[in-house]
Amino acid sequence: MNRVRIGSNFRKQPYWKLYLGIPLIYIPLLTTVPFIVLGVLLVRLHLTMIGGMQIKPYWDFVPSWISHRYRYVDQIVFEGSVSRLNIVRTRIYWIFNCKLYCPMSVALLAYATYLVKIVENWWCPFNHNQKVHYADASIDRSFWHAYPEEVVKLHPDDRNNPIWNEDVKKKGGPDSG
Repeated sequence: MNRVRIGSNFRKQPYWKLYLGIPLIYIPLLTTVPFIVLGVLLVRLHLTMIGGMQIKPYWDFVPSWISHRYRYVDQIVFEGSVSRLNIVRTRIYWIFNCKLYCPMSVALLAYATYLVKIVENWWCPFNHNQKVHYADASIDRSFWHAYPEEVVKLHPDDRNNPIWNEDVKKKGGPDSG
């Protein structure tokens, strides 16, 4: 896997780019997060209205607060000239980023993705080369599987996929070792 290159180039950036770049990470909090939250609420409502149950809650995607290594009193900070950005020398900056912004944002995006995968598995049980990544949002059966007269129309790989057909493993399907 190719790595994204950031650390090897960071210290070569001029001050003005760093100072202007820092706020750019927080602007999405104001511009996109409200829309993602609205989307999550609507998709969750959709799934509930069509009979969805046992859907993981958002908080399952947020890391436990006790799993964070540092608290305010022992939060490490950059000292001296190690950093050219004064804000990264404060504890509150790292606490905000590490305890709130990062875990809550990543969890929100992961939760939105999880819900959309459930929708995809329900309405569209047609295999493609990325569907293996939808297994973390497996469902009991798809819309097509809910109608026995329609399920016969599906390709065997779609009909017998355990991501959207829990009966496959029970009946000794292709993935039941």
